Amino acid sequence: MNPDTFRNPIIPGFYPDPSICRVGEDYYLVTSTFEWFPGVPIFHSRDLVHWQQIGHALHRPSQLNLDSVAPSSGIFAATIRYHDGLFYVVTTLSDAQHKRRNFIVTASDPAGPWSDPYVLDDAPGIDPSLFFEDGRAWYAGNRTPGGEDHRHTSRREIWLQELDLTTMQLTGPKIVLWKGMTQGEGVPEAPHIYHIGDYYYLLVAEGGTFHEHCVTLARSRHLEGPYEDCPNNPILTHRHLGLDYPISNVGHADLIQTQTGEWWMVLLGSRPYGGYFYNLGRETWLVPVRWEQDWLVVSPGTGRVEWQYPRPNLPLHRFPAAPACDHFDKPELALIWNFLRTPREAFWSLHEKPGSLRLKLGAGRLTQHVNARLIARRQQHISFAARAAMHFQPAAPNEWAGLALVQNDRFHFRLVCGQNSQGIAIICLIQCEDGQETTRVSHHLPDYTGTLYWKVEAHGQAYNFAYALTPEAWITLAAEVDGRVLSTPRAGGFTGAYIGMFVESEDQPSTSVADFDWFEYYGL
Repeated sequence: MNPDTFRNPIIPGFYPDPSICRVGEDYYLVTSTFEWFPGVPIFHSRDLVHWQQIGHALHRPSQLNLDSVAPSSGIFAATIRYHDGLFYVVTTLSDAQHKRRNFIVTASDPAGPWSDPYVLDDAPGIDPSLFFEDGRAWYAGNRTPGGEDHRHTSRREIWLQELDLTTMQLTGPKIVLWKGMTQGEGVPEAPHIYHIGDYYYLLVAEGGTFHEHCVTLARSRHLEGPYEDCPNNPILTHRHLGLDYPISNVGHADLIQTQTGEWWMVLLGSRPYGGYFYNLGRETWLVPVRWEQDWLVVSPGTGRVEWQYPRPNLPLHRFPAAPACDHFDKPELALIWNFLRTPREAFWSLHEKPGSLRLKLGAGRLTQHVNARLIARRQQHISFAARAAMHFQPAAPNEWAGLALVQNDRFHFRLVCGQNSQGIAIICLIQCEDGQETTRVSHHLPDYTGTLYWKVEAHGQAYNFAYALTPEAWITLAAEVDGRVLSTPRAGGFTGAYIGMFVESEDQPSTSVADFDWFEYYGL
């Protein structure tokens, strides 16, 4: 590719709801994580194009209780801001009782450690943001008029309240700023406030987060309003381009000005393929913007999010490529790995068998709203290959170990080794669709000695599953399996597909373990 251009998305895979801030020549970005732990990844860049994850804002179980949360609950959209030597991340937690709490964590170093949460009293709604000016701070969010008891109505409004940085609590009156371009019917959310020139600008997401998604804008000469609609609203959407357009769902944006004076927008978008299906969920994209007549023009010349743009006028800053293969020889898990909900039990170890990741069988099934015994990473490519080496000797018919490809508890694949009632080792591909489990294929392994190699390849929506008893001697288990089971439009919710290492004993006690020597993932 031309070194003077870049290609979207800038952070591929399930990295939605991006928020960004700049400190000098450094840029920091966060995204939503929902039921996955750790929560809120922190990315760093110096050129807005190349990004490296440096940590998580919610990296300790004491910070984040995801116990029993349903799929696509948990951590909603976060905002990152920097003020007076301190980084702030504010976000929403939707817990297992569907109660929503907004809270703030802080850090002097964005790589962490981050503070315990400052839970905000009387902060209704979701998608909070922070605005700092002249030593003061304000909180902006989305809420339902009439309170949370009425949250199932389609009407929403954007509200503002001052934040006391000493007590980390809201103070003073709540002020309604704007009801969106459709007066609340378009579900205005994800507000961000900027003071640019003579105006305060309010950037908002509307239309839900799927095909009708859009970005809208309002402005006022005073922080507390009144705010006037941009005459060009929505200032960005792809909903008029049709379901077959290759970039969909664009919205939920944040703005950044570079040290050279340019303005850019980060936002979410999806890449449908195989029809209107997107397994990767909502991803992070970058588009240029500029100001004309005190209003914002997004992607000047086309008004659409494009695959390719000229690079920002910043020094090129690439990071070393992350290794495709994790040999589990470091003292801690790489940042790419996630748990499904907050890990409450030490079901994994990097030390009991040095050079391997050990997973211990026990309670916690993938079909339940529990912390399944799964360590997984995001699918980040439409076509990819993943391989792993595993040592596992099942001791009972209820014991399984292998790989899982997960959209949620009701939509996933399990590629696992176990044993039948005669004690013979078997390999199964189990598909779960809308909660119904089907064993698509199984192979008996009478000569199994305890070592297996796994391979999954996806070519668009065609997924191929294979195994080997000796290195590279691959045996196809299933070919051309329809991968749309892993797509958000079919499975519902707000997340993207994961792939990783998985064990279970069907809620029965077990002392068995599975050791993974390595796991490899790369785009095709």
